[in-house]
Amino acid sequence: MPPRSSTSWRVALPHTTAAVPVARALVRTALAERDHAADSDTAELLTAELVANAVEHTPGGAPIELVVELLPTGCQVEVHDADPAPPGDLTRPDLGMPDPWQEHGRGLLLIRTLSSSCGHRPTASGKAVWFRLSAVPRQRRPA
Repeated sequence: MPPRSSTSWRVALPHTTAAVPVARALVRTALAERDHAADSDTAELLTAELVANAVEHTPGGAPIELVVELLPTGCQVEVHDADPAPPGDLTRPDLGMPDPWQEHGRGLLLIRTLSSSCGHRPTASGKAVWFRLSAVPRQRRPA
């Protein structure tokens, strides 16, 4: 059963690649703790993409921040960083398939494709990049 009210977590993460598995674990734990109906695998994957992008594409050692909000209708995950520049192709229309021989270039495509919505907004200290996942109806269980 999805939560009746919203619940949120806010965690500072190091500006290193070590933040990626920590962020995945935090999202997985938050969804499991509340027995939330958003798809945990998709939430983890998209969170990992946002955190990896923040680490790779923003300068400096300032921590990044992960915000997870569980809502009755789904979940929203935000990653805050100190760079005010918007993320590349997050909200642009489909620009075609990435080059299959390149190692990079699929993260924002995954976020656009698998989330119910996504975007970015300026913050007092940089920007927040976010995605939402809708709650998935639970299968009826046999009695």
